[in-house]
Amino acid sequence: MSAAPSGPGHASPAPDQLWNGWTALPDVTAAQPARVDGYAELRDYALIGDGRCAALIAWDGSVDWLAWPDLDSPTLFAAVLDPVRGGRFLLQPDAPCAAARRYLPGTNVLETTFTTAGGTVRVTDALTMATPHTLAPGRELVRRIEGLAGSVPMRWSVQPCFGYGAHAPRLTHRAGVPVVTSGPEAVAVCAWDAGEPQHSCDAVASRFRAEAGTRALLALPYAHQEPLVLPTRAECEARLDHTIATWRHWVDNRTYTGPWRQAVLRSALALKLLVFAPSAAVAAAATCSLPEELGGERNWDYRFSWIRDSAFTLNAFLKLGCAPEATGYFWWLMHASQLTHPRLHVLYRLDGGSRASEKTLALSGYRGSAPVRVGNAAADQLQLDTYGELLQTAWLYTTAGHRLDADIARRLAESADFVCAVWQKPDAGIWEVRSTPEHFTQSKMMCWIALDRALGLAGRQLIPDRHAARWRRARQAIAEFIDDRCFSSRLNSYVRSAGSNDVDASLLLGLLHAYRPPDDPRMRGTLTAVQQALQDGPYVNRYLGADGVPGSEGAFLACSFWLAEALARCGRADEAASLMDQLVALGNDVGLYSEEIDPATGAFLGNLPQGLSHLALISAACAIGEATR
Repeated sequence: MSAAPSGPGHASPAPDQLWNGWTALPDVTAAQPARVDGYAELRDYALIGDGRCAALIAWDGSVDWLAWPDLDSPTLFAAVLDPVRGGRFLLQPDAPCAAARRYLPGTNVLETTFTTAGGTVRVTDALTMATPHTLAPGRELVRRIEGLAGSVPMRWSVQPCFGYGAHAPRLTHRAGVPVVTSGPEAVAVCAWDAGEPQHSCDAVASRFRAEAGTRALLALPYAHQEPLVLPTRAECEARLDHTIATWRHWVDNRTYTGPWRQAVLRSALALKLLVFAPSAAVAAAATCSLPEELGGERNWDYRFSWIRDSAFTLNAFLKLGCAPEATGYFWWLMHASQLTHPRLHVLYRLDGGSRASEKTLALSGYRGSAPVRVGNAAADQLQLDTYGELLQTAWLYTTAGHRLDADIARRLAESADFVCAVWQKPDAGIWEVRSTPEHFTQSKMMCWIALDRALGLAGRQLIPDRHAARWRRARQAIAEFIDDRCFSSRLNSYVRSAGSNDVDASLLLGLLHAYRPPDDPRMRGTLTAVQQALQDGPYVNRYLGADGVPGSEGAFLACSFWLAEALARCGRADEAASLMDQLVALGNDVGLYSEEIDPATGAFLGNLPQGLSHLALISAACAIGEATR
């Protein structure tokens, strides 16, 4: 369930209410949320994962998204994008019910309790992790069903639709177990005490009763271009228990002790679900093409790793005591960017590749929001802010005591040289506009950051300094450009782009990354202008005006957290804490955040969970904690 705020002004829970910092809140049972034309509200989803793939589970027990074998693979289930052709794994009472759910404390394992007129049943869902020294499937989804009281009729159905629904499945049996295949993929449907599986041409299903004191189990072991392992029930149960213990061990080692601890730890767990363990890359989100506007075409694939997010990502890992994740991510970033050096791509594939061709799928889209896209054409844009993020990430990494090898040091210096050559060009900016490139102010600020951090690294003899004089001259020229052409005396604020009269929330990053100190009058004026032009209660819009894509969007959650952090850095800690309390309450019932929220309805918009939203939450909580101390 959602965590109560624990920031300044909120009483701490009693010790016996805590498990490793998690408040033991009472379950809140609510009527089952209704679907609209087969679609659940985006707010009604929780995410589970195993470090390689992730699944969305709706409040009604339906797995509506699962890409296998990897986070960025084509889907096995995609009902969130098309309830007819997408496929799903449904498990729910076969009677009217109410539901309450939570993550098991300190884990990414989901527990849903259904209550009917005749009884109560609990479902525990996990993408399991292999136990040591045992033969396990390549991937595995396990669903445990426990009768708690009375008798509850249950139904389940597995309807796999491989390749985003494009590939027809083929049903066979192996050792009496239904197995669905498509090309090199195979998934078995294992059921114990969950009814006798029945099958049609495209689904496996059954019904059974969950009596008080009984336990049933459903498992989907999966294989891709390898033998399919059919597990025993005991093995599945053991892996589920091992997965719970593994997540709790990971949380035990988190070092954060500041305000909003529960929201920060839940954000850390959400972020961990976006870490692709085979490469250590961090995906921006676990999904693709969930709309920023219902019925609109702002539908993008976010299952890539953005350089834009790198400094926030590394900073979060360091603040949370995630040393292995920080080191792994930094070296993945260095190796991925080597492929396109000296130019940075906006984003890279989770395996480090740079190709991300955008195409449209034959799915209807969430609540008719089409087109449904995979791949992302923004990969080929020029976004100058990425160079600042890269050098800032290197600065944070080395400030934490890590060293750079000679090749990485040389390439970072060459990146600074590249910034000197390209900073005067217009670009697509941090928001990846598909309109005509402009001289975006935040891009110029991050070019200044790139050269400033390069000079700092050179001053500490961590990168070659033979071009330091050139970097210094370019840094000065960038500052003069920003102050002469990107500042409005009328607004007393930096503006979105050179010569414009618009304000942009990304200007807050100039303050967060220390383009100018917090007490600089122009930065303070910009903070005020963002509040006046873009803030509506706790919500902050990215910008106002056209960007080359038809339609509108919701409030961008990361911008709201950036505002809270900026207030704290400017000495307005009480105001920052008040805003943070409001923002923490905007998460869904299990503490997840999407990319955007509709201020009028509170509905989630965009892909989820959105890594940048959770990263911004962590960063803001740390900054406010430091300010209040």
